[in-house]
Amino acid sequence: MNELTQTQLLERVTHSNRPDGNPRVQKITARIVGDLFRAIDDLDIQPDEFWAGVDWLSRLASSGQAGLITAGLGFDRLLDIRLDEADERAGREGGTPRAIEGPLYIAGAPLSKYETRVDEEGEEQRGETMVMEGRVLDINGKPVAGAIVDVWHANELGRYSHFDPDQAEYALRRRIETDAQGRYRFRSFLPPGYAIPPNSPTSELFSAIGRHGNRPAHIHFLVVAPGLRTLTTQVNVPGDSFIDDDFAFATRDGLILKLERNTPPKGYESLGVTTQFTRVPFDFVMQPAADESEADPLARVARALA
Repeated sequence: MNELTQTQLLERVTHSNRPDGNPRVQKITARIVGDLFRAIDDLDIQPDEFWAGVDWLSRLASSGQAGLITAGLGFDRLLDIRLDEADERAGREGGTPRAIEGPLYIAGAPLSKYETRVDEEGEEQRGETMVMEGRVLDINGKPVAGAIVDVWHANELGRYSHFDPDQAEYALRRRIETDAQGRYRFRSFLPPGYAIPPNSPTSELFSAIGRHGNRPAHIHFLVVAPGLRTLTTQVNVPGDSFIDDDFAFATRDGLILKLERNTPPKGYESLGVTTQFTRVPFDFVMQPAADESEADPLARVARALA
């Protein structure tokens, strides 16, 4: 009775669920476990390989890099592709393309109206000064007043505050409330691209499979407004050598910025701009929300855990 074949073991594992369990979780778990059983058999995975994998997963969890792995293996972009396909089937068109959130968003950044400095006033120049500005619009081109544009990007070393102990809590993280014309603008510097942490579970895997772990220069955004579909996206700085070879597969053609270099400082004095700088124009276009959940202002991971 208890001497089992592989098939009998899998059947017992998947049919040992209790009726008071969550049917959706049961269905997903049975599928994943079944696929892993078949992979172990098909690929002749040996016990040492299996337990090395278990150890790697344990170290990955303790390192906090699970979000890097999901992005690097294409899962984050896959979810976006599926959402794009669902929109196409439903005839929902227009709007700024979505892009992956990544694992480094932190809620509660300082809030300003219309304009702000994302870099810190009085600090040394850390890169090419930019002012990014534009409007938040609905799909009919109407300005969206009072939208919140949440922006975050890496420092000159490719590191993010909160995850980097050398930076202040909300360094390079700000929220901007659009004015009556739907306008926003902020000053910062063009961030660089960066690579996944060396000597980490993520780098171990990508070294073993022969892939790089580089991301092109980018800036993250979460844009929310009542009645409109919350937009999670990121824009890329043109000219980066990894823009078409992103570790996270997050580059989208409609999200590559246009840089207007050598822009005169006139009109930007309130942002501390006194010499020529790089202007970065970009409008966010938001779709109407189909229901309240689509206008939820939480970031993706936070919304899933709420």
